[in-house]
Amino acid sequence: MSKRVITFGEIMLRLAPEGYYRFVQANNFGATYGGGEANVAVSLANYGFDAAFVTKLPKHEIGQAAVNELRRYGVDTSTITRGGDRVGIYFLEKKTSQRPTNVIYNRAGSAFALATADDFNWDEIFDGATWFHFSGITPAISDEMTNICITACQKAKEKGMTVSCDLNYRSKLWSSEKACEAMSRICQYVDVCIANEDDAIGIFSMNPADANGEEKNAYIAKELMKKFPFKMVASVWRTETSITTFKLQSMIYTEGKAYYSKEFFMHILDYIGAGDAYCAGLIYSLINNFDPQKAVEFSNAASCLKHTVSGDYNLVTVDEVMKLAFSDAGNEVQR
Repeated sequence: MSKRVITFGEIMLRLAPEGYYRFVQANNFGATYGGGEANVAVSLANYGFDAAFVTKLPKHEIGQAAVNELRRYGVDTSTITRGGDRVGIYFLEKKTSQRPTNVIYNRAGSAFALATADDFNWDEIFDGATWFHFSGITPAISDEMTNICITACQKAKEKGMTVSCDLNYRSKLWSSEKACEAMSRICQYVDVCIANEDDAIGIFSMNPADANGEEKNAYIAKELMKKFPFKMVASVWRTETSITTFKLQSMIYTEGKAYYSKEFFMHILDYIGAGDAYCAGLIYSLINNFDPQKAVEFSNAASCLKHTVSGDYNLVTVDEVMKLAFSDAGNEVQR
C-alpha cells in the first residue's frame, strides 16, 4: 500500500504562559504551531511516510511561519491553499494538580474558517494517496467546512482510499445537537473511527452506564459500529492514579473483538497532541499491516511518548515507539 497520507484541518498558533502560570500572571507566552491533523502529519513524516497537510493559510509572514514549521519536520505543504488574512490562535493554560486545562480559542475569521469549497481540488490533492485523515474539529469550524469534509470523504471513497476520523468533540466549537447532525452524515464515509467516552456522550448521547458490566470502551465501539459502517473503532484514555501520575491505555475493536494495550504509568510534561499521536500510530500500524494487538500496542506507546514532548508535535521515531511498545529497555540510557 502507498504510504502517502493526506490530513485536513486547521493549523493554529498556540500561545501558552511559561510553565504552569495562569493567563492573568503571564508576562510571556511561548509560541508554537499545531492542530490535530497537522500533528498527525508531522508524526507520520517522522515515521518515514509521505504525509501531506491540507489547509488554508494567509500569504503573510505568520502564515509562512506555520508553513515553515511543517516543512521543518518533513510534511508536504504543496497542497496548502494560500489566502485570507488571519491565522487561528489558541491560548493554553496547562493543567496541574486539581486545576484543569483551560483553552481559549481566537480562531473566528481565520483563513481556514472562511475557506470555501473552491479552495480545495480534491482530485489533485488525493493523487497518489491511499489514506485520508481528519478530525471532528474540522467540520465544527463552519457549515461550509462540514460540507467540504463530506465532499472530501466522497472523493476519497471514489478513489478507493481509507478514511479515518478522530471524533474529537469540542463543546466550545459546537453544540451536541449540531455535532450529531453533522458527524452522522460524515461518519457514513469513515472506515476507521477514533472515539473516546467523551466523544460518544458529547456527539451521539451514548450512555456508558448502559453497558451492563461490559467494558465501556468496547461497548461504545460496538454501538458505534451498529450506527455506521466502520471497520474499526479505536480509543485511548488517561486515568488519574494520583495528583501527579496517570495511567494510559487504549483499545482497538474490529471484527467483533476488542484488543487492549498494556498500561503505562506516567508523569506528564505536555499532553496536547497525545490523541493525535495515537491516531498517527494507528495509521502507521494499519498501513504496515500490523495485526490488531501489535497495532494497539504501537499506537498506545506513541501516545505515551507524546506526553514527554513539549509542543503539539510528537517528535519521536519508529524505533523509539517500538522499543517502548515491545521491549523492556525503553527507559534505559541510549548509548
